[in-house]
Amino acid sequence: MNGIFVKSEFAPLKRVVMAQSEFAFPSKLNHEDLTFLSEENSDMFNEKDILGKNLSDVFPDKQRRWEEERKNLKKVLKKYNVEVSVPRLLTDYEKELGKENGYSNFFIRDPFFTIGHFLIEGALRFLHRRNEIFPVRDILVTESYKNRCKYLSIPKPDISKGPFSEDGPFLEGGDVLVLDKTIFVGRSGLASNTNGIKWLNNLLDDYGYEVCEVPLHPSILHLDCAISFVREGLMVVCEEALLDGIPEQLKNWDKIHVTLKDASNLATNGLPINENVYITDPAFQDIGEQLEIRGITVEYVDYRISRSFGGAFRCSTQPLLRCDK
Repeated sequence: MNGIFVKSEFAPLKRVVMAQSEFAFPSKLNHEDLTFLSEENSDMFNEKDILGKNLSDVFPDKQRRWEEERKNLKKVLKKYNVEVSVPRLLTDYEKELGKENGYSNFFIRDPFFTIGHFLIEGALRFLHRRNEIFPVRDILVTESYKNRCKYLSIPKPDISKGPFSEDGPFLEGGDVLVLDKTIFVGRSGLASNTNGIKWLNNLLDDYGYEVCEVPLHPSILHLDCAISFVREGLMVVCEEALLDGIPEQLKNWDKIHVTLKDASNLATNGLPINENVYITDPAFQDIGEQLEIRGITVEYVDYRISRSFGGAFRCSTQPLLRCDK
C-alpha cells in the first residue's frame, strides 16, 4: 500500500508526523507577529529578559509542560494505532541562523502538507518560521523515495522588496483543508496569500481538484483556526471568522458554532482520528459534549501551553496517510 495519501481531514489517520517543541524569541520583537494570539497568550512576549533567548532557558517549567503535552498527544495517537514520526531537533547552526528573528520547530502542520498523493513543502510568512522545513525534510525525502507520490516545493518567498515583502508566494498547511477533490485554502493576510493559492490551483487543476479560497478575519492565523471537519456533513466552525460566510459546498453541513474569541484560543483546532473519534482540549468540553451527542468519541488532552503559541492538535500534526483502506 502506498504510504502517502490524504483523502480528507477525517479519513482514518494511519501515519502522521508530530511536532517537536522548540522555540526561541527574536532579538527584536515585531508585535505584528502576535496579532493572532489572544491577549492572555501574547502577554508572555511582554516578559522581561526574553528577547533572543530559548524558551527552555527562560521558562523551563513551561518547556517541560509543553513537552509533556506532546507526549500525551502521542499516547492517544498510539492508542488508535497511528504510526507517528517526529522531526529531528534543530542543530546549533540552525539556531544560530535564527538568532535575530527567533526560530521555531513547533507546529509541523505549516511547513509541509499532504493533498492526495502530493507531498508539498510550503512557504511561511513569519521570518522565524521560514526555515522550519529543515528538521522534517529528511522524513519527506525518505518517504518520497519509498512511496508513489509527487514531492515538490512552492517557490521561496520573494525578498526583492525586503524581508517583509507581501508578494510571497506564501502557502501554509494550516490554511489547507482537504475534502476529497475540493481543497479549501484560507487567506487572512497573516499566512497564505493569493499568490500562494494561485500556485496551488495551477498545480492541482490538471488532477481534477478544485481549490477554493476562503477569506478570513484578520485576527485569525489559519483556516484551521476557523473550521474543523469532524466527519462528512459535520464541522466545528466560527462563522464570524469567515468574511464571505461559510463556503457554498459546506452550507448544508451540521454545524457546531464557536465564537471568535474561542476560535482565537484554538477551539476549532481539534484533530479527527477518523469519523468517530476526535481529539480536543478539556477547555472546550462544551464542544466535546456537542460532539458526543452526535455519536463522536472525544479524547481530551490538556494542551494549554501549545495553545499559548497559537496552535493546537491539528497544528501539531501533519498526516502522511489518511484513507479508508
